[in-house]
Amino acid sequence: MRRTLIVLAWVALAACAAPAQAPVAAQRPESPLVGGNDAQLLIDGPRTHAAMFAAMDSARDSINLETYILEAGDIGERLLRTVAAKTRQGVKVNVLYDGVGSIGTPADYFDRLKQAGAAVCEFNPVNPAKARRGWEVNNRNHRKILVVDGRVAFTGGINLSSVYSSGSRAHRAPQEVKPGEPSDRGWRDTHVEVEGPAVAQLQKLFLDGWAHENCPGIRSAAYYPRLEARGPKAIRVVSSDPEQGRSEMYTTLLRRIGTARERVWLTVGYFVPDEEILRALVDAARRRVDVRLVLPGFSDFWAPVYAGRSHYGELLDAGVHIYEWHKSIMHAKTAVIDGTWASVGSTNLDWRSFVHNWEADVIVEDPAFAQALERRFREDAAGSIEVSASQWRSRGGLERAKEWLARQWQYFL
Repeated sequence: MRRTLIVLAWVALAACAAPAQAPVAAQRPESPLVGGNDAQLLIDGPRTHAAMFAAMDSARDSINLETYILEAGDIGERLLRTVAAKTRQGVKVNVLYDGVGSIGTPADYFDRLKQAGAAVCEFNPVNPAKARRGWEVNNRNHRKILVVDGRVAFTGGINLSSVYSSGSRAHRAPQEVKPGEPSDRGWRDTHVEVEGPAVAQLQKLFLDGWAHENCPGIRSAAYYPRLEARGPKAIRVVSSDPEQGRSEMYTTLLRRIGTARERVWLTVGYFVPDEEILRALVDAARRRVDVRLVLPGFSDFWAPVYAGRSHYGELLDAGVHIYEWHKSIMHAKTAVIDGTWASVGSTNLDWRSFVHNWEADVIVEDPAFAQALERRFREDAAGSIEVSASQWRSRGGLERAKEWLARQWQYFL
């Protein structure tokens, strides 16, 4: 309930800001595609948090953590213990958290984190009196980045929150779940662990974010060690920078969907597409590309789900396959195209990610990685409820009214 109230208040606050334009083609060159990497998919919170804490436990020089949500529950207490242990060993720890995403976390938790030895900085505080630079309350840091010793990095959709502790294991079969019913309050999400030269790009994103906020007291460390090849995967780290009016992931996805020949499979936590993304998906389906979407059947806030559903008719008529996940909250942001190109990150297909958020995603050009993500997509689709065109046309008036209402506010969601 508290998080719902926070979201409602945030939507009201965001509505006070003047709408921006949809992102245009990137003004800067694309980030480089770097070879020699290894990348491992991490599915759901338990496995991801275990891998992240294992990496932090082995840290010898530095831990850089950037997250949208940092909660003070079990996972937060575990982080406190880890920070205290590692700083006693001389490891430098820097933590950057978002002021809105972590708005429900008590201030004394961050004080304790500092007392444990970490340098801690709030990104774009909601309170303008605490702002260290220009106050842009509608622009948020939605990234989830962890870099340990400059040699191993994690990114994706998973925050440091106890809501991920239960994972997304289904307790009932899809046919036993009524549409929209919160049958399991766990979260289904995806992260990735990276080793190799591409780690330096994620490290740069963290350090750029710290500098952007004029955060004080970053610990001196060897943040850019020499990185040897760790595997065969080519990786590109893409980011969003709302102050420069660019979302590299947006333009990259548009281009890849537009050139897809066989299949476009997307899993999206918040699906509120603009006209360009919608048109790209429709055009791909009409040229016989296999376009499939796994989307949330319910979420932590109802409006984005219904705003996304307001576009179902056009997508279904074009031949797009839509699957709604009802077992838990779908929060993953992944794409796999033509079995060779894949992405994992924090970018949703919504206006907030396109225009107002700092985001981070990794693009992996490797058939083995893409095939692993395709296998996961098939599992998620099989565990979802497919939406048929005939079923969609027969939905009730109340559902249509909710879709209409949510669509009027889609820019602010």
